[in-house]
Amino acid sequence: MSTAGLTIVIRSILKRLPYLAALLLCLAAPVLGAASGARAETGAAPVTPCGGEIACELRAGRYYVHMPEPGHEAASKRQPGGRVGAIVFLHGHRGNGLNEIRNRSFQALADELGVAFVAVEGLQGTWSFPNAPRALRDEPAFFDAVLADLTGRFPVDRSKILLSGFSSGAFMTWALACQKPDRFAGYAPIAGAFWEPLPDHCAGPAPYLYHTHGTTDEVVPLAGRYLGGGRFKQGDVYESLMVWLRAEGRSLDRGESHGEPGLSCTAWAMASGRLELCLHDGGHSVRAEWLKRAWRNLERDRGWTQPASSAPASACAPDRVGAAAPSRSSAC
Repeated sequence: MSTAGLTIVIRSILKRLPYLAALLLCLAAPVLGAASGARAETGAAPVTPCGGEIACELRAGRYYVHMPEPGHEAASKRQPGGRVGAIVFLHGHRGNGLNEIRNRSFQALADELGVAFVAVEGLQGTWSFPNAPRALRDEPAFFDAVLADLTGRFPVDRSKILLSGFSSGAFMTWALACQKPDRFAGYAPIAGAFWEPLPDHCAGPAPYLYHTHGTTDEVVPLAGRYLGGGRFKQGDVYESLMVWLRAEGRSLDRGESHGEPGLSCTAWAMASGRLELCLHDGGHSVRAEWLKRAWRNLERDRGWTQPASSAPASACAPDRVGAAAPSRSSAC
């Protein structure tokens, strides 16, 4: 074909490009519309790439994800189809998800365990749990949307997700554990509790909940404290535990006590879950090692891994039913 003839053909194609594009959009419209409608039902925004420090945006908020780096335990932890478990973490008051996802200790934790680390962000740096000073969002609906989006975008096993949170994030963690215990496989609040008035009962049986708290915490004391000129009060940790213990006719002094490095713990085996309170002698703080410990315990209690050949030796008291609950004022 001559150069002149080739030029004529190219010009003819270019003239038809707008019509071809319009035709393709018409053909794709039903598919795009169905996807958009499905995501609207979960409160999710249109899908855009996210991960690491790029937020996954939903209509009601956002979250960040760090997927485990290969070369650690990630390969052995992957389930059929390539899915891994996840630790969902909620920041404290005035925090944000970006700072949490940048935390090198949390990244290393995810890589070591072979799980995703998910940092969810509260609106305006806070969480709308029951009896909180502000109600900015329907949190249960939002977390349902987060889970649907997370497991749709990333290879995360929906049945193996642990929810954890620190301080205000721990208040939210307690609230979600009570509102719908089976939303997550387990819960690991750090320095939090219910807020008063405490719930009379929870929506289901006791979950797998592993709580960690400092005995010298003055921001969120074990007994709670008043805020807002006396208009609001953080709940007492022991009374919060009693919401579930009372429902099964159990008491605080009928727990199983054991000690671990830096922690004094008491656990209660429940009908379909497990409650545990671990105390350290520090103040208002969070450590990646406490999340790791909670994940390992959840793996054990849920039967995801083979149990250890023997229980850890107690550093404080015999590992037995009927041992006293840890002191409200000090750890052993």
